[in-house]
Amino acid sequence: MEGWGVLEQAGELSRAGQAFALATVVWRQGPSSGQQGSRAIITESGELHGWIGGACAEPVVIREARQVITDGVSRLLLLGTPEQFASTAQFASTAQFGAAVPDGMTFVPISCQSEGALQIYIEPVLPTPHLVVVGRSPMTHTLADLATALGWRAALLDGPDFTAADAGGRSLVVVATQGHGDEEAVEQAIAARPAYLGLVGSTKRGASVLGYLAERGVPQDQLDRVRVPVGLDLGRTSHREIAVAILAELVQLRASGALGGAGSTAGTAEPEEAVDPVCGMTVTADSSGYPLAHEGVTYYFCRAGCRREFEQDPAAYVKKETRC
Repeated sequence: MEGWGVLEQAGELSRAGQAFALATVVWRQGPSSGQQGSRAIITESGELHGWIGGACAEPVVIREARQVITDGVSRLLLLGTPEQFASTAQFASTAQFGAAVPDGMTFVPISCQSEGALQIYIEPVLPTPHLVVVGRSPMTHTLADLATALGWRAALLDGPDFTAADAGGRSLVVVATQGHGDEEAVEQAIAARPAYLGLVGSTKRGASVLGYLAERGVPQDQLDRVRVPVGLDLGRTSHREIAVAILAELVQLRASGALGGAGSTAGTAEPEEAVDPVCGMTVTADSSGYPLAHEGVTYYFCRAGCRREFEQDPAAYVKKETRC
């Protein structure tokens, strides 16, 4: 995949509500297999689609891209040696480069055989919040309309029409059935395991609904995730103003990072990493890292060439080996 194909897939992932990072080569110093303008998509799980460089660049870009998705902040990745970047316009000298890398940049030294260098801009593409409002009161219509005005994806469903399939792990679900099948709607919402689940109602009503579901065998840890009542306390408000209070709470939680499942990589297993003892590259410590056992220790490499160099003279590299 290359060129416009990468951007087309990016559009498909975005429409599907999936988080990913878009990496673009903005500068290169040859020889390097990465070309200026080359692009790639990196998913939350670490899959790379597209092309931004060879074996030296890929594992570093994947690692940094996953962090970009988690942080939600773009960064410029510098791959090479200080000398290579000190000769560019950003830095007057190698000494200046070594003193401080500007905010928003991450320098990763690499020393592959190609001796090339790359600057890769990595930007997060996070899905817009998916709000599912269950109910049919004027408040539910106002809440859905306000969310849409913010650019969120909002769905408004009547209680009997709502099922667990209408929400997912990133969804924000607000049940406002107001006594018309509250228990059934909340039970369906719990089954979807959304990032946020709130029930519009009083504390007393909430205790009744959750108590009923506990008797039905719904796990307590899932019931504890149900917020009731919902919304910021704005004092005496009208039904439609309650929608403002609920949306304000959702915006507040999202801004604070409390809605982990609504746009982060929380719970995604990070692959174990190791440092190539020959060239110093950070690589994935699995079968793709050309593993080699030596004196009871398994070493990993960025390419077969580094592995061969190590095999020829292990003693020259063993002391350099550092696990991440």
